[in-house]
Amino acid sequence: MLHVDIPTLPELRRLVGERADACVSIYLPTTPVTQDVAASRLALKKLAKKAASQLRAVGFDKRRLKELTSHIDDIEKDDEFWRLQANSLAVLATPERVRTFRLPNHLSEIVEVSDRFHLKPLLRSVTFPHEAFVLALSENKVRLVEAFAELPAREVKLKAMPKSASDAAGVASVNSTSLGGFFSGRADQAVLLRQYTRKVDAAVRALLAGRTTPLILAAAQPLESIFRSVNSYPHLLEEGIVGNADRMTPGKLAELARPVLDKHYHAEIEAIGRRFAEARGARRATTDIADAARAATFGAIEVLLVDMDQVVPGTVDDVTGAVKFAKEEGATTYGVVDEIAGRALASGAHVLAVRKEDIPQGASLAAILRTAL
Repeated sequence: MLHVDIPTLPELRRLVGERADACVSIYLPTTPVTQDVAASRLALKKLAKKAASQLRAVGFDKRRLKELTSHIDDIEKDDEFWRLQANSLAVLATPERVRTFRLPNHLSEIVEVSDRFHLKPLLRSVTFPHEAFVLALSENKVRLVEAFAELPAREVKLKAMPKSASDAAGVASVNSTSLGGFFSGRADQAVLLRQYTRKVDAAVRALLAGRTTPLILAAAQPLESIFRSVNSYPHLLEEGIVGNADRMTPGKLAELARPVLDKHYHAEIEAIGRRFAEARGARRATTDIADAARAATFGAIEVLLVDMDQVVPGTVDDVTGAVKFAKEEGATTYGVVDEIAGRALASGAHVLAVRKEDIPQGASLAAILRTAL
């Protein structure tokens, strides 16, 4: 089983603004199989030594270096910590403190040393959520299932959720032939189904309020259309799982949800690509790192795609946004594209860490701007 603790967007923004005389960012692959974590522990030790070597090379204070490395050493020696892992681990350390995040996506080994954290790999974890909720809805029953990329799906129990359409309506059946009395026609059946779906929506909304996790509807007509007409959760996906899901296990629902999610994310990237092309014609888009750095510094980026893997060493001026590229990584530089992503994120831009092939022209980044260049 994966044990994950992905940072929230507010946490990520706080990390973007953090500065110290030494910020060490380590990312490495791990495994949820406890007996196989020895290799990951050794990798952490190796990467920590590499970070210490970079700091010694610039004459970093020995006492503070010892404080910093002791935080990472404590993690490496903590058997209980390594017992519960996911697919990757992020370790962010300064001489004062250390934070760790267990991540579901598969990351390569990387160590960055600077006066700020390297956060692009973490950004990937929040760019595309590795979970979704599936609402399996029929007249006979309703279930909310949480589906994960690499975890067993689980049903979420909600106290306010009605058990069925008849339970919501307080009748034996909502079928038009058996309602009798006041409810005697097909139109009246639709009234009861709408009442049912409103109660379902209220129960789901209470759980998902404030979240951005995608919701996927698994339902047959007419409930599929009726629920969509009353839904109040803004992240219900347009495409759903078609048909009656009563006999589908949580695992089957999660399996059917994955291609829906993949298609949704692919469509989002394609839509950004089209927006980029349109904006470029109006001089409101760029793939130039120097232009993007200036735009990010002045809060002028609206949408930003960044290559999740590439590191371009250098620095970005805090006031002007001017870029100085470096030939190699070191303790006096940082990832320029990572810095641009952080500044854009802090100014409210929509930032996505994606693969290089998803970026227009195969560039290191692509920015849609709020104003023309």
